[in-house]
Amino acid sequence: MKAAVFVEPEHVGVREVERPRIEKPTDAIVRVLKACVCGSDLWWFRGISERPHNTLVGHEAIGIIDEVGADVHDMKPGDFVIVPFTHCCGHCEACEKGYDGNCFNMEPGGNAGYQAEYMRATWAGTALIKIPGTPADYTDEQIASLLALSDVMATGYHAAWSSRIEPGDTVVIYGDGAVGLCAVIGAKLLGAGRIIMMSRHEDRAALAREFGATDIVPERGDEAVARIMEMTNGAGADRVLECVGSEQSIESAVRSGRPGAYVSRVGVPHDNSIDVNALFWRNVSLTGGIASVATHDKSTLLKAVLDGEINPGKVFTASFDLDHVQQAYEAMDGRRAIKSMIDIAEA
Repeated sequence: MKAAVFVEPEHVGVREVERPRIEKPTDAIVRVLKACVCGSDLWWFRGISERPHNTLVGHEAIGIIDEVGADVHDMKPGDFVIVPFTHCCGHCEACEKGYDGNCFNMEPGGNAGYQAEYMRATWAGTALIKIPGTPADYTDEQIASLLALSDVMATGYHAAWSSRIEPGDTVVIYGDGAVGLCAVIGAKLLGAGRIIMMSRHEDRAALAREFGATDIVPERGDEAVARIMEMTNGAGADRVLECVGSEQSIESAVRSGRPGAYVSRVGVPHDNSIDVNALFWRNVSLTGGIASVATHDKSTLLKAVLDGEINPGKVFTASFDLDHVQQAYEAMDGRRAIKSMIDIAEA
């Protein structure tokens, strides 16, 4: 089969590789219809973080189940499914508490290889999200939103959910990529009264407003914090959602909250220097982490998409076939696309 691989920084390619097979009775093989590029992929694409060369890439997809293991009873070949970036067992303590992204039985290295014609999904009976009907039942716009539920929408929602938003809260969002934009949707779903998006890009700011942002702030660093304080009468925001992972973004997010605020981080961290003493003196709580995709999709997000309440698929602003996966990465790296979709196969 064909699959995308990481060749070296700034270079992904398409190779012929062995088709995956059932390795455990809880596995499924999924024929991938659509995948996409994640903002976190850009860290290794740019050479900022390490990744072994010649390894399979991609961790977001929707597809059709091709084969299931002997212990998979709630899924069958032909089912249309979302494949989350995490694979949860559903019965460990982390899963039972709603933190399936931290499943104790998750297979190490299991969230790669989605940008391929076929992929192996572990813990298929609990990790995969079954979509009613078939792909033919949905518009292209709906398909895009269903694909967003594999990671980016669930991660944006997790940022909002982890911050314990209460109705009417003022929420600040750092990061105007696809996750940050989906965090706007999440904050609105949870009842935020004012949503301030930090953005200096017109296309992203426009989409943030469409999703529910009430204010756009283009400043960064000290100027951004000063602007937030000015907009909140010197108090700071009730909730701050950090969707980047950079040192500047984290530091600004922590400083933007009022005393007693929750700062929720879902941007993949690339810096360890957080001043925890500053949190102590201002009673600021730091939360967030790996998204609970299965939990959020099953409890809230799948229904919201199917009901037309949310349309996170609008974050996909460019589409490529698998043979042009390099261009998909380059489009995001060069900010010519908010998020790149990869069309793998027809339903």
